[in-house]
Amino acid sequence: MTDAAKPAARRVPGALAWLAHRPRLVLVVLCLVLWSPGVFSLPPLDRDESRFAQASKQMLESGDIIDIRFGAVPRYKKPVGIYWMQAAATEIAGLGDRSHIWTYRLPSLLGALAAVLLTFWCARAFAAADIAFLAAALLAGTLLLAAEATIATTDAVQLACVLGMQGMLFRAYLAAKANGPPLGRWLALAGWAAFGLGVLVKGPGVLVVAGTTIAGLSLWDRNARWLLKTRPLSGLVVALLIVAPWFLAIALKSHGGFFQESLGHDFGGKLVGGQESHGAWPGYFLALSSVILWPAILFLLPGLGAAIRARAEPAMRFLLVWSASWVLFELVPTKLPHYVLPVFPALVMLAAAWALKPREAEAVWQRVLFYAAPVQFALAAAALAAAPMILPGMYGEGTMWWVAAPVALFAVLSVWALVAYLRRNNLTAALSMLASAVILYPVLTAWVAPRLDQLWVSPRAAEAEKRLTQPGDPPPALAGYVEPSLVFLLGTETRQTDGRGAADAGAAQGGLALIEEREKPAFIARLAELEADATEVGAVDGFNYSRGRRVHIRIFRVTLVREMPVPPAE
Repeated sequence: MTDAAKPAARRVPGALAWLAHRPRLVLVVLCLVLWSPGVFSLPPLDRDESRFAQASKQMLESGDIIDIRFGAVPRYKKPVGIYWMQAAATEIAGLGDRSHIWTYRLPSLLGALAAVLLTFWCARAFAAADIAFLAAALLAGTLLLAAEATIATTDAVQLACVLGMQGMLFRAYLAAKANGPPLGRWLALAGWAAFGLGVLVKGPGVLVVAGTTIAGLSLWDRNARWLLKTRPLSGLVVALLIVAPWFLAIALKSHGGFFQESLGHDFGGKLVGGQESHGAWPGYFLALSSVILWPAILFLLPGLGAAIRARAEPAMRFLLVWSASWVLFELVPTKLPHYVLPVFPALVMLAAAWALKPREAEAVWQRVLFYAAPVQFALAAAALAAAPMILPGMYGEGTMWWVAAPVALFAVLSVWALVAYLRRNNLTAALSMLASAVILYPVLTAWVAPRLDQLWVSPRAAEAEKRLTQPGDPPPALAGYVEPSLVFLLGTETRQTDGRGAADAGAAQGGLALIEEREKPAFIARLAELEADATEVGAVDGFNYSRGRRVHIRIFRVTLVREMPVPPAE
C-alpha cells in the first residue's frame, strides 16, 4: 500500500468506517437492493435487449454455439461472449424454461456487481478503504449503471472487463511512478485475460479505453517503460488464447461475413456517421451527465478540479487520463448514453477522493465548480422525482398517487444531501444521496414502469395471442409491428413479414396474424386476391417507444384456403 492509502494519515468518519468494515458484503447488498427489482419486474425491452436475448435463446434451441442468429438472419454486430453467458445463465437458472427475460439479465447483474467490487479494488491501489468504499458505492448508485445492470445487453459485463484491465494498468503505473507494490505475474496475466474477455464480449470497446490510457500516460510522461511491468508479450498471448478460437471458427462459418458486419458496418459505421438514427453532436454526453451520473454528479466537478491541481501525483494523473477517454466518445458521431460507462469508475474515484479528503484552500475556478455541481444534482433530482408522478398519466391508467410518499422521501433526502454538501459535510451528503437512490430506483423499476401499459405493447400482444390461439395453430404472422420483444415472447418460429406476406401465410396455413394498422390495407387486399377469409378477433393499441409513435395492432384469424389459386403468369 502506498503512503496515500494508509489510514493513519487521516481521520476516518465513524459511520463510513463501520460501513467499510465489511465493504464487499455491504456493496453486494446495496447493489442487489438497487438493481434486482428491475431485473425481475421489467418486461423485455426493445430493441437491443430483446435482440440479444432472442439470439441467445436460439443458440440454446439450435445447439450451435458458434453462429449467432436472430430469426433466420445472422446477427454479427457483436462477438459471442455475451450470448454464451446469457445462454448459460438461462440453462442453469431457467430450469428448462427459456421464455423468461430475467434469466438472460443475470450476466448483466453479475457483471455490474463485479464492476462495483473491482472499483473498490482499483481505488485501494491509491486510497484508504473508506474512500474506495465510497467510490464503489457511488458507481453502484449511478442511474446509468443501475439501468445497464437490469437489462440483457453487453455493457455491464464489458465494464467489469474494462476494470480488470484498467486496474492492472493502474497498479503497474503506480509501481513504476509512485513506488507502489510490484505487479505480480498472475495479476498482470489476469488483467490481460480481462482484456481478452472484453474483446470477446464487445469487440474493440475495451481496447479504446486501455489504448487511450496507455497512450495518454506515455505521452504525458514521455516514457512508456512502465508498460513493461504488465508483461505485455505474455499478456497478449493470454488474450489471444481467449479470443482466437471463436474468431477463427466464426470466420470460417460466416466466410468472413462476421468481420465485414461487425467491424466494417457496425463499428466502422459508428465512426463515420450517426448509425440507426443515433447521431448527435459533440457535447451530447456532457449534456446527459447530470442524469446518467446522478447522484455521484454532486461530487464530480469538485473532484475533477482537485485532481487537476494534483495532477503531478501518479494516481491522479492515471485517473485523469482514463477520464479523458470521454472526449473520444464525444467525437464519435453515433451516440448512445451507455457508450461513456467505461469512464465512470475513474470519475467516481476522483469524486470520492475529493469528498473524503480534508478541506484545502481552493482557487476561484474550483469554487465555481463547487457551486456548479449542486445545480446539476438538483436539476437531475427534480426530473427523477417528477418521472414517477408524470409517466403513469402519460402512458398508464393515470397518476398513481400512492407513489407520492416514496417520492416525497426521495425529495427530502436529495435536499438534505444538497444542504449537507453546501455545509461541507460530504459524508452526510453521500449517505443521503445514496439513500435517495435506494428509495427511487425500486419505485421506478418495480412499481411505476411495469404499470405503463401503453409502452408494453409486446407483452399485451403476446398475452392476447396466447389467449386466442387454438390447438393446431401454426406460429403467428407479424406485419408492421415486428419489434424484437414480441418475437422473443412469441417464439423463434414467429413469421416476420409484411401485410401481403401475412395474408399469404394465413391463406396457406391458417392461424393468427397480428397486423399493424399501416399494413392492414395490403393485408386485406391480398386476402381478397387469394379469396381467403379473415375475422378480426382482437386488438392492441399502445405507444412504440422504439419508434416514437402510436401503434394499432389488429389480430385476425385467417381461414386456410384449401386450394390456393395459381398466381397469374408474368
